[in-house]
Amino acid sequence: MPTITAFENSPDRGKGQARDMRVRWALEEVGRPYGVRLVSFAAMKDPAHLALHPFGQIPTYEDGDLALFESGAIVLHIAERHDGLLPKDANARSRAIAWMFAALNTLEPPIVEFGMAMLFERDKSWYEERLPILKDRVRIRLGELSRCLGGTEWLDGAFSAGDLMMVTVLRRLNASRLLEEYPDLSAYVARGEARPAFRRAFDAQLAVFTAASTGR
Repeated sequence: MPTITAFENSPDRGKGQARDMRVRWALEEVGRPYGVRLVSFAAMKDPAHLALHPFGQIPTYEDGDLALFESGAIVLHIAERHDGLLPKDANARSRAIAWMFAALNTLEPPIVEFGMAMLFERDKSWYEERLPILKDRVRIRLGELSRCLGGTEWLDGAFSAGDLMMVTVLRRLNASRLLEEYPDLSAYVARGEARPAFRRAFDAQLAVFTAASTGR
């Protein structure tokens, strides 16, 4: 049974935005049991954890003699070895993988930059001037994604690992209300969140935060 790492006390307060959520969801989609090893922020910098993740982050994934880091690489590994997250058709499979890369490389960077500014830069003299620029960068990508979705249920036919990664990236905008400007993308995220596998993964990571916050 594979083991993943997750925050012992997640900074997202159980909202399912930490990157272990992506791996949990993927494992739930393919019906693969897994274990979770919780790590503190201090433990993430210990040599033992750095041997698994050279940048001292989560998640990591261990299965037998295989150890992986980076959520995208882990989800791709799971999707390639179990049915349910990648199409059988070779071309459709490649397109689903392309959407995984698009989520991580094209959509996530401006979204994370915007989110970090809101969290950590409010006291800076240039915050009010910079924030609209960051918002517009996110809006550009959201507009492009909306056109690609084109009113369809998922990005390319049936639900795939590409949708899984994209939904988790877009959920990082929940607190900003930017996504509400694009009703089709809001509905797309809602469809992802309604999947039973997502709910199981969300409830599992929420239980960790609940236990940590209550001291149990």
